[in-house]
Amino acid sequence: MDKDKIITLAIESSCDETSAAVLEGGRKILSNIISTQIPVHQKFGGVVPEIASRKHIINIMPVIDEALRTAGTELSDINQVAVTYGPGLVGALLVGVSAAKALAFSRNIPLIGVNHLEGHIFANFLSSPELVPPFVALVVSGGHTSLVHVKDYNSFSLMGQTRDDAAGEAFDKVARVMGLPYPGGPQIDKLAQEGDPLAIDFPRALQEKGNYEFSFSGLKSAVLNYLNSMKLKKIEVNKADVAASFQHTVIEVLLVKAMAAVKETGCDTLVLAGGVAANSSLEKRLREEATRKNVKFYFPDKILCTDNAAMIGCRGYYQALAGHYSDLYLNAVPGLALEDL
Repeated sequence: MDKDKIITLAIESSCDETSAAVLEGGRKILSNIISTQIPVHQKFGGVVPEIASRKHIINIMPVIDEALRTAGTELSDINQVAVTYGPGLVGALLVGVSAAKALAFSRNIPLIGVNHLEGHIFANFLSSPELVPPFVALVVSGGHTSLVHVKDYNSFSLMGQTRDDAAGEAFDKVARVMGLPYPGGPQIDKLAQEGDPLAIDFPRALQEKGNYEFSFSGLKSAVLNYLNSMKLKKIEVNKADVAASFQHTVIEVLLVKAMAAVKETGCDTLVLAGGVAANSSLEKRLREEATRKNVKFYFPDKILCTDNAAMIGCRGYYQALAGHYSDLYLNAVPGLALEDL
């Protein structure tokens, strides 16, 4: 079969989005349906795993049906099924994995288990058809912050990752302490536009040359200590300045390490991926620095920054071309790492 005509049904359910997509070849999106649970979890200030799992069970088949209908395809047209099997919430992952296994078994078609973080990187291939490896990928999401040298479609080298809190996790925790609604990342980004990014000098960890690991736990604690200190002194806090200074510190850490990684690998291309990639200031600073250093910069469309099945389908397609399939014993792996391939 012509590889450009392969039809992939993809499923994503790692956290609080239930998504299904249909792709033709590796990069043509026929449909990408996303059902978000943000309104459900807002009242709790964060994702409640048990509720997320139950909502996935309710949403999974209607979302798959909608993806097929929007794409103008039938189940009989599908050549393979790709699904996120980790990392993520175990109950949420199991819903998607179970649905994918059932569909693959009933149609007797190949099953492809996809690493969610690899999917985020591959979202860039969907937004930018001209993009080809090698390049350095900066993956910044709620649970992960990593630098990856993507040597080829199925050859990666993990250069460094967070030792504790991910950048997105730090954003959400700081936002919660500041009384901002969930999800906190976009709220911090919005508030930061009104503040002075140099108003408060927050600490930066692991700044030694050649270190590509991250740590945002100390920064998060520094923000909390600053807020508590101001409260004890009965000094009114300028929340916009706190948000701007915190965000500036995170972005500068990400930028410095990403550009150093590009230089280290000899690549001329940097791609941004993950949910925090939707942060307007992060994208702007990386683009400015890339232009200044004559580095090509790629950034996925906003809808592809969030958790979605299209990116899973793209990653699954390239795995299938390399013969990397899964069997029907595929299980959810909540702590799945982004490892060297």
